Amino acid sequence: MASATTIQEFESVWPRIVGDLEAHCKQYKLPQQSLDWFIKSLNYNTVGGKCNRGMSVVDTASILLEKRLDPASEEYFQAALLGWMIELLQAFFLVSDDIMDSSKTRRGSPCWYLAPKVGMIAINDSFMLDASIYVLLKKHFRQHKNYIDMVELFHETTFQTELGQCCDLLTAPEDHVDLNNFSLDKFTFIVIFKTAYYSFYLPVALALYYIGAATPENLQTCLDILIPMGEYFQAQDDYLDAFADPEVLGKIGTDIQDNKCSWLINQALKKVNPEQRKLLEENYGRKDSEKEAKVKELYHELKLQEFYQQWEEERVADLKAKIDRIDESNGLKKSVFEAFLKKIYKRSK
Repeated sequence: MASATTIQEFESVWPRIVGDLEAHCKQYKLPQQSLDWFIKSLNYNTVGGKCNRGMSVVDTASILLEKRLDPASEEYFQAALLGWMIELLQAFFLVSDDIMDSSKTRRGSPCWYLAPKVGMIAINDSFMLDASIYVLLKKHFRQHKNYIDMVELFHETTFQTELGQCCDLLTAPEDHVDLNNFSLDKFTFIVIFKTAYYSFYLPVALALYYIGAATPENLQTCLDILIPMGEYFQAQDDYLDAFADPEVLGKIGTDIQDNKCSWLINQALKKVNPEQRKLLEENYGRKDSEKEAKVKELYHELKLQEFYQQWEEERVADLKAKIDRIDESNGLKKSVFEAFLKKIYKRSK
């Protein structure tokens, strides 16, 4: 199997991407102050993350082509460019998400809207991050036979993610706790649309379009495996938020205080007696560490840790069975999905 790309290799193409966007702006004679602002926003909001989604495009293409792409080659640049487009999409989501959630920090720095002199200009900046995707697609893939498919994939995935965000914001507003509004069905919809499509399906689908193997059958196989995998990933994330050691996790979990429609609260609501339900009503979604501790205590009482671990094994067994059934004669490879699963199974952060 082709060895995975590194963050250094992936980031090495970024300056060329910024150069392309800068040149595109210059043709409109954008004033220097505005151009400098845009470049600063691009670098501040797009670079500095783990880049798992973006690098997955390169890794998937390498596996499907059965060779490690040379980081100095145009082939690598194009695969990495598609990956950076996902990172631009992610940046667009995060800049706007942080405003909606009144978040304070992102990747260890102030959220962009809280950076000096930014404020609500960040809303327009988020639109520019999104629009950059289509500038780059047109410049580099206009002649690619799957150009319009890639354009439509980005548009559709963006809309799907925004549907998930809409459902999340309406189901679990931070300032109004209503556990009657929660359900496992809503949790499933939110995580599939808000996370699974753009984090799991999009990188693989893009790689398939890039190498010319995006048959309807292959795309359907990707959906059948990667959407449930994304759902598993989010349930795992919710589990770690409550049960993982913050030192190992690298952050302090906030789902309970933030009134999140998480996997855990929905499982708890299915198991509680009336007295336990009352405890959740009185303590969930409150910015109070003592109330949060009471909810966590109840999670332990309901044996949610053990329940999750059993559920995880069942879900992973199901995913492995689906991967085993892949017909590799159609240009798809089991190792694409095994690589994704390996990254998340039994992770601790």
